[in-house]
Amino acid sequence: MKNTKKILLIEDDPFISDVYITNLRNSGFEASLASDGKRGLELIKKEKFNLILLDLLLPKIDGFAVLKKIKKEPSSKNIPVIILTNLGEKGDIEKGKKLGAIDYLVKINFTPKEVIEKINTYLE
Repeated sequence: MKNTKKILLIEDDPFISDVYITNLRNSGFEASLASDGKRGLELIKKEKFNLILLDLLLPKIDGFAVLKKIKKEPSSKNIPVIILTNLGEKGDIEKGKKLGAIDYLVKINFTPKEVIEKINTYLE
């Protein structure tokens, strides 16, 4: 049986979603997409993910609220979460890490390939 790692991308921008989902799948991951925070939380309850990539600026439920809920639930609190966002303010970075994100990546500073390298490092 193939042991494919499952990644959930919670991202509302269709272009960014497409780029990341394609890159994740081409790198051998099973990748799922939620285009808002509410849908992301629904998927996390239904499926077991190895890692979550989380945008902060999301419709319905923002990324910080999603992260709080992930880390509060016993079934999902140990899933590593990498924040992938355009918010690069020091306060946002500190808040994301305080809430339990293992990393905080500002989109413009990282290529999809570099993000996937970080994912591989965290999943080793």
